[in-house]
Amino acid sequence: MKLAIILRHLATGDSYATLQYDFRVARTTVVLVVRAGCDALAMELKHDLIDCPVDSDAWERVAEEFKSRWNVPHACGALDGKHVAIKKLPQTGTMYHNYKGFFSIVLMALVDENYKFMWIDVGGLGSQSDAQIYNQSELKECLEDGSIGLPPPSPLPNDDQDFLYFLLGDDAFGLRSFLMKPLSDRTLTREELIANYRISRARCVVENAFGILAHRWRVLLATMQQMPLTAQVIIESCVCLHNFIRIRNPAIQNIQLDNEDGAHNLVPGL
Repeated sequence: MKLAIILRHLATGDSYATLQYDFRVARTTVVLVVRAGCDALAMELKHDLIDCPVDSDAWERVAEEFKSRWNVPHACGALDGKHVAIKKLPQTGTMYHNYKGFFSIVLMALVDENYKFMWIDVGGLGSQSDAQIYNQSELKECLEDGSIGLPPPSPLPNDDQDFLYFLLGDDAFGLRSFLMKPLSDRTLTREELIANYRISRARCVVENAFGILAHRWRVLLATMQQMPLTAQVIIESCVCLHNFIRIRNPAIQNIQLDNEDGAHNLVPGL
């Protein structure tokens, strides 16, 4: 019954008051079950299911899948942040108040080509920008000192000059040798417009992953009533369950995928 309470709360976002009547247990019991259960899920599954590559061979496999599915060679993941709404906390001022006008904590994530989360950072203050949270993260440190293990530069398809491997981001992040983002100039050549389209389309995998995550675990769509530490544990457990489903049931994921033929024409999925 404890697992049923946890999954009901995560999947539907039902309040504790609703759950206590559905399962005929005290509200205090629901509070303890959800917190302890999500904590156990995150502790047991996080290190196995949220697996960030640390060697060049693993990164090359991710980059090859990005090239095959999204036609962006040398891309090793898409990076972005998602604001998860929480209730206003007393005596916190504007710490959790974001630019969208509500109170939130931030889920910063690196996603692979198949909408699986490879790395997450949960608990950033809503008032912080994506760039601020990223700059304080271990991911940036590993990228800058090279310890993350990105592959050495190699030629792009139909080229003979070495090109670095990189992550994909949006305008919130600074342009780096290991972080690619679309060009922001308004007067772009045709080649630059095509490059922007490819980069933007591939970067959308992280936006899509957030959408799949939130609509499968609908507690993330509502305003969470828990304290930030509890909300952080709930978000981590949702990400773990998201990856678990995508790994264990790949046949039912992405049934309708578009693709491209050799002439770069769109081929609708089945």
